[in-house]
Order: sequence, then structure tokens, then C-alpha cells
Amino acid sequence: MAFARRPGAKSGILRRMSITIRIPTPLRPYVGGSKEIASDAGTVAEVLTSLSATYPDLKKHLFNEEGKLRSFVNVYLGDEDVRYLQGADTLVPDGATLSIVPSVAGGVNQNPVTHLSEPDGALSHAEIRRYSRHLILPEIAMSGQKKLKQASVLLVGAGGLGAPAAMYLAAAGVGHLGIVDFDVVDESNLQRQIIHGQSTVGKPKLQSATQRIKDINPFVEVTGYEEPLTSANALRIFADYDVIVDGTDNFPTRYLVNDACVLLGRPNVYGSIFRFEGQASVFYAKEGPCYRCLYPEPPPPGLVPSCAEGGVLGVLPGVIGVIQATEAIKLITGIGEPLIGRLLLYDALEMRFRELKLRKDPACPICGEHPTVRELIDYDAFCGVPARNGAAHEESHGVPEITVKELKQRIEAGLEKTNTILIDVREPYEWQIAHLDAARLIPKGEIHNHLHELSQADEILVHCRSGARSAEVVKFLINDVGFRKVKNVKGGILAWAREIDPRVPTY
Repeated sequence: MAFARRPGAKSGILRRMSITIRIPTPLRPYVGGSKEIASDAGTVAEVLTSLSATYPDLKKHLFNEEGKLRSFVNVYLGDEDVRYLQGADTLVPDGATLSIVPSVAGGVNQNPVTHLSEPDGALSHAEIRRYSRHLILPEIAMSGQKKLKQASVLLVGAGGLGAPAAMYLAAAGVGHLGIVDFDVVDESNLQRQIIHGQSTVGKPKLQSATQRIKDINPFVEVTGYEEPLTSANALRIFADYDVIVDGTDNFPTRYLVNDACVLLGRPNVYGSIFRFEGQASVFYAKEGPCYRCLYPEPPPPGLVPSCAEGGVLGVLPGVIGVIQATEAIKLITGIGEPLIGRLLLYDALEMRFRELKLRKDPACPICGEHPTVRELIDYDAFCGVPARNGAAHEESHGVPEITVKELKQRIEAGLEKTNTILIDVREPYEWQIAHLDAARLIPKGEIHNHLHELSQADEILVHCRSGARSAEVVKFLINDVGFRKVKNVKGGILAWAREIDPRVPTY
């Protein structure tokens, strides 16, 4: 089976092929940066198997050790999930488009969320003036605005997605906003988290967000939860709200939000972002699929990079966050067609929206016909990540480590005197921001191409931005290649800037 990059790819011979495979942003580094790849027609299994043979680095992202398609990777023929066609045996005909949709992160509901109370609260004259542009919309009018006033929406996170969602929900007149966030405002947040400002850097995000919301609309009540969302408190917190807006940036919390919403019967307004692409949907098990129906299991830790590692266009969370706010308003007022049973994909570079159909999975472990998940579980363990509390979070990534203070002593003594090599596994554009002169740049994705340049006799020290990617490289060198003298630089270049040299820029 032959493959060729579509026009606009960096290299390759272009020729007319039968089908198009759309490659999402997280997987493009493994196919030479291509957005689309042309291929001969065939079954889904044939197309993906040949694709993996052509691009070997892509294989582990698509298939598990048994050669089966990973459960967190969905494949669409047009707008149909192939799981509901003939699965891997689905024929991809001439001219068709096959889309790979990994986790980064149907139906019509013409009625408001059923557990909302009746809109019997009157609007004051000041509120009528404020919401006049809503009141003259026949679809909202006085009754819809009263529903908004009596509604309560919980935002999980006051970051990139939660910031625009909170501001527009407040401006729209949602009477009660809850916010779960225990982080503080950092200067690097201001590129996208528009609810915060320079004057609130260093302050709790909860305090900053509340202050901004009150400035937008003093009629809105704000309840803050300055604590991590956990299995112990999620049901208690969620129970007081009509709609949950998921602005999380990690898989354990995303599955926790989903499961709590299913158990309580709440709609989960989902959004996710990465680099230049975003996703949005409404997972509402009462009327359609939940998040587990789309992604039954999370990807292994480290396989999907975070926005801190991969970056994100500053305006992207604004687009997705506003879509989430729009969906929450539609759910509350009962207008329009919510994104239940539909996944909206947005590509900022192409300025293109696409829509894929979602189906309720009868075998879903929490909302299916025979659920096995009947209570909240340990989501860190479920997602295979270290516990995120106390000392457990401060421990190593499960590999030998060296501190930045120890690294400084080694550098000052001369790395060459002790046959020590320092490798930076970040990307070239990160190296341009800040780097250590003693380090050698070998990006994580290219490390296997440079193994012949490394010696078992040398001690190899590996660092990245914060220590996560370098830990994966250390595991690879020890477990897969057989190196023994390899250590991870704990905390990466951020720790170096914090503890050794504050002149080094952080990002």
C-alpha cells in the first residue's frame, strides 16, 4: 500500500491516491509533520497497518502490544465511528477520508436540563437593562433569562478554558457560578487565561477569577473551592450545580469529572485544546454518550504531551471556552441543539470546523447496559500516573535522578573529566528559549536515531523542561536499550532557573 503527503507537506513525491488519512496534531511529529497523508483504498486495518509500517514511530501510538488499536484512539470514516460500522474490517472506498481522533481529551435536546427549577425569580430593573439584548431574542426572552438567573454552573478550572467560559457565563447572567481551582496566577498564564491580569500574578486563581467576575456582573454569586478535585469531594461539590463545565488539563481529573457527572445525572460540557486544535462536546449520559463511550481508557502516561510541553495558541482556548459557555447556556434555556452525540473539532490554522458523530456504547463501564463503575475510583491509578498529593508528588518519576545542585557541581568540575554527557531532550524551539551550554540537544523523538553515538561506559544525564520527558527517555535507555549509568535531572531547566540561575528564562 502506497502513501504520499498531500500538497503543503515538507517533502515527498506527490501523486494522486485513492483516500485521505487526516493526522491530528499530537501524531504529526511521527509522520514528518504531515496533516494529511494519501493512501490506497482498503479496509481500516489494512490502511492503518500499512501506515504504521511506513511510519514506524507512529505504531505505538495507534496499536498496543497485542497489535490491537488502542482504546483511546478512535477512527472515523467521514463522520462515522468505524466501531459502529464494521470496525477494523470497514472498507475505506475511493475518495473517502479517514480521520484518526485520539484523546487529547447523539441527539437533540429541545428542553432545558430536566433538574432545573422553574424560572419564578423576577428580574430587577437593573437586570432588565443589563440583559436587554437577551430579552429581545424570542428564543430567550424573559423566561429564558429567568432560567439563567436561577441556574448554577460549576467550572472545573479557572485556566485557559475556564477563563473565557466563566466570563461569558457571568455576562450572560447565570445566577450562580462555582469554580474549582487551587492554583496561583503565573505570568505564563496571561497569554491565554484572560480572566487574570498582571495585577493578580502570584494570587490564587480563585481570588483573581472571582474579582473579575464580580466586575463583569455584580448580580452573579460566586462560590470558590480552593482545593483539588478528588474522588472524596467531587460528588459533594457537583451535587449543587445544574451543569458542569470541564476545563481540566489532565486525564485523571477528566475521567473523574465524567464519572461524577454520570453518577449524578449532570451534563458534562467538555473541551480540550492542544497547540492549534480543539475539541468540544456535551457528554450527558441521560440523553447520549459519556466521555468513556468515546475514550474507554486513557493513554499511557507521557504518550500524549500536555500544553505545557506542546504549547497552545493563546486564542485557541478562547474559542473552545466560548463554545463551552454557549453549550451551557443552551442546556439551561432549552434552545437550539446541544452537542450531545456530536464531537466538534476545530483547526485554528485552517480555520475549519468539523463534526463527528458519537454513539452511546452499550458496553460502557459507567453508562452502558451493565455498568461496572458504580462509584468514584482512584483516577490517578486508573490513568497510571503518580499520586498528585504530598510527598508522592514530589518523588521521582520512578527512575534514577540527580538534582540540579548536583548537576551544577558536576559541570563546574568538568563533565568530560568523569566521562559524563548531559543531554537535553526538548525541542529545538525550546532550546532557543533557554539552554545549558554544557548540554547536547537530542529531541526526545529522535533519541533512537542517536543511540550509536552514546556509550555504555559514559554516565548519561538527561534533562528537559520539568523532568517528565527526560524521565521517559531514561526509562527507554535503561529498560529498552540496556544502559545502566543513566539519570534524570530532577525538575529540568525550570528547577535550574529556580534553584541555580534565575537569569535563565522560564516558560
